[in-house]
Amino acid sequence: MHIQISISNQILSLFDENKLVKQFSISTAKNGVGEKMGSECTPRGKHIITEKIGGGYEVNSVFVSRIATGEIYEQELRERYPERDWILTRILWLSGTEEGKNKGQLGGENICSHDRYIYIHGTPDDVSMGKPGSRGCVRMKNSDVIEIFDLVKVGTEINICE
Repeated sequence: MHIQISISNQILSLFDENKLVKQFSISTAKNGVGEKMGSECTPRGKHIITEKIGGGYEVNSVFVSRIATGEIYEQELRERYPERDWILTRILWLSGTEEGKNKGQLGGENICSHDRYIYIHGTPDDVSMGKPGSRGCVRMKNSDVIEIFDLVKVGTEINICE
C-alpha cells in the first residue's frame, strides 16, 4: 500500500501496488504548502507513517499531544474550547524522508515534518472536506480515517504533492 495526497484536488488516494483502491476527500492547510516550523502549512514530498495512534478508541475520541483525553467530541465541548484544533478518532504521524525538503534543516530552519507534528487525523463531522482548512495536517472524516488506519502500516509511503 501507498498513499498519494493531492493538495490542489484535496484528495487522498490509496494504492495497492499501482492499483487505485479508494479515494477520499480531505482538507489540508488553509495557509497552503510549506515546510517551515510554525508556518501551519502542509509539507510537500515523500513521507512515511512513523506512528499509528488511537487504534480501538471510540469515534470522536479527542487527542491532545497524541494522548487520548478521555473526552468524546460534541458541540458543547467545541463551545467550551473554541480555539482547540480538534484531532479526533485516529492519528497517522508522518515523517519526511527527503533531507533538506521535509526532513532536517534548510537554511538553519527546522523543516522536519515529524517535529512539526504533521498528521493525517480525524476531525469533527461538520468540518468541510474538499477545501483547505487545517493548521498543516491532513484532515479526514472520522469514518475515512478509521478505514485508512486499518489498511496501512507503520512505514507506509506517502507522497504529498501540489
